[in-house]
Amino acid sequence: MSKPEDPKVTTTPHILKEELLAEGKWVKLEQTTYVDPAGNTRTWETVKRTTRRTNTEADGVGIIALLKRTLHKDCVVMVKQFRPPLGCNTLEFPAGLIDEGETAEAAALRELKEETGYKGEVVGVTPVTCLDPGLSNCTTQIVLVNINGDDVQNIHPTQQLEFVEVILLPLDEFQSKVDDLLQKEKIIVDSKVYIFGMGMAQAFFKPRELPVLKQ
Repeated sequence: MSKPEDPKVTTTPHILKEELLAEGKWVKLEQTTYVDPAGNTRTWETVKRTTRRTNTEADGVGIIALLKRTLHKDCVVMVKQFRPPLGCNTLEFPAGLIDEGETAEAAALRELKEETGYKGEVVGVTPVTCLDPGLSNCTTQIVLVNINGDDVQNIHPTQQLEFVEVILLPLDEFQSKVDDLLQKEKIIVDSKVYIFGMGMAQAFFKPRELPVLKQ
């Protein structure tokens, strides 16, 4: 049986026009007309944020914050909150939108303080990444933050947002603790959290040595 031929690339894909279908306070729906690699004109329904600031490539930040305290295990700072689009609670990294004139680093420290009460120090920032490219043009940068838990400001952190629960997960038990939460309650885990957990598992996992087969 012969294989179907792959579509021939005849042009560089590009956008022809974007037409507004509906707009709310935070998001808008557009119909995007574009040309595909085979030269065909197609349409797509695209969701965009109305809040994207000028002179910035990312809509927001996600924050992977590590809390370090004397005589305690290092813990990843997580948040649990009700998300109306899903109709249930989610387990996420702290996150938020970048304000006008803010850098990703500044936005991350502000959002971390608002959501968790912790004051931290930025130790790394990723390039701009997409979130759900089949649906939206929304982008984010992941900001890595260290928190000195022995600092007087972090001993009894005070949140500025209501209805956001802070959850501390030990770094060396991260994936198992996430799985425990899934067993105990109806909750959906953000995909970035699971990817992080899988990375931690790889870091601690020692591959089994395979026997050497004799020729």
